[in-house]
Amino acid sequence: MTGELLLVGSVPLDTVEQVFRTVGGPLGPYLAYMPDGEVGDRRYWIDGIAYRVLNGHPEIETLRRPAPDENGVERWRPQGIHDQFRFRVKPGVREVRFGDAGWRLGYTKDAVNSYFVFRQLKKEGVLPAALRFQVSLPLTYSAVTLFFADPEDHPRIVPGFTAALRAEVAKMIELIPPEDFAIQWDLAVENRYIEGTLAREGLAAARREAERLMAPAREISPYIPDQVALGYHSCFGTLDGWPSRQPPSLTGSVILLDAAVAASGRRVDFLHLPTLGSAEDAFFAPLQDLGVDGARVYLGAIHHMHPADGLRRQLQAARKYLPQFGIAAPCGFGRVPERPGRFLTEEGSEVPTDYLGIILRDHVNAVGLLREG
Repeated sequence: MTGELLLVGSVPLDTVEQVFRTVGGPLGPYLAYMPDGEVGDRRYWIDGIAYRVLNGHPEIETLRRPAPDENGVERWRPQGIHDQFRFRVKPGVREVRFGDAGWRLGYTKDAVNSYFVFRQLKKEGVLPAALRFQVSLPLTYSAVTLFFADPEDHPRIVPGFTAALRAEVAKMIELIPPEDFAIQWDLAVENRYIEGTLAREGLAAARREAERLMAPAREISPYIPDQVALGYHSCFGTLDGWPSRQPPSLTGSVILLDAAVAASGRRVDFLHLPTLGSAEDAFFAPLQDLGVDGARVYLGAIHHMHPADGLRRQLQAARKYLPQFGIAAPCGFGRVPERPGRFLTEEGSEVPTDYLGIILRDHVNAVGLLREG
C-alpha cells in the first residue's frame, strides 16, 4: 500500500544521508516520495532564500536582519516572524533580475547532490526501489513577498523570482531522471493570504485572490514533464510555533488547492492539507469541494492537538467528505528542536529529546489508524 504517507519536507538532522537512512529507511515502505530533509539553510525554509539570495542582491536593499544573539554574535535564522529579514526594491528598479539561471537560488545544487546520495542508498537497498526523490520548493509568493512590506514592491520582485524558479526546475529535470523525481510546491504564505481575504471579503474575493497567487504555477508547472510527479502543500505556518493560524475550516486551503490544480496545465499527483484539533463536520465539509481530479490527497493530521482518540475521530470525520486519502504531518519538522510552542507533544508536557523516535512512532501509528478505515 505504498503512498499512504507523505513527508512534507524538513527533518531535524544535519545531512541528507542521515535523513535517508534514519527516516527514509523505516518509513520508506509507506511512502511514494522521499524528501532530503531540507538540511542546512533550507531548514528555515524561505529564510534561507532571504539569507543566501535576497540579502546582498544589488537591486535590493536590506532594511532589517535577524537580531544578534545574547552575546552580540550575528545570526541569520529568525526567532519569529517579528525577527525576519525585511527588504525593499531599490528606487528606480522596475524588475529585480537573478543571474546564473538554473543555479542562483541554490535549490538545483542541493537537489543534485542529494539525489546522488538517494540513488546510492536505493542501490544499497536502504530505500525502496519504487521510491521517488522529492524536492520541496516554495512557490513565488511564499518565497519572497513576506519579506517586502511595501505591496508596490511585489510586482517588481515576483516576475524575476518566478523566472529564476522556472530555470531551477528546468535544470533539475535535466539532471535528475524524471521517472525518479517529484516536485512539491509549498504554499504556506499563499494560504495565509487566502485566509485573510476569505475572512475580510468572502468566498468570491478569496477565489480571485487564489487565481492571482497561482500565476507563478501557470508559468512553471505546465512545463514540468508528466513523468515527474507534481504536488502542492498548503500550510498554516510554523515559524512562531505551530500552528501560526487556526482557521475555522479547510475552506481557504481548498480554494487555494483548487486554484493550484487549475493553474498546473498538467496532471497533479498529490495535494496536502493541514488539520488542527477539530473533528467537527464544519471543519472538514469543504473537502467535498476539493477538485481532486485524480490526485492523492494527504491530510496533515499527525500532530499534538488531538485529544484522546482525536486522530481516529478526525479521520472518521474527514471520510464523510473525502472517502480516500493518505496521511501526513501538517508541516515539516526541521525547526522542532529550537522553535517556541509544540508540534509533536501536548502543551505543558516535558520537552522531548528523542524527536526522531517520536516522528517515526507517530507516523507508523497514524498509518495503522488510517488502515483501520
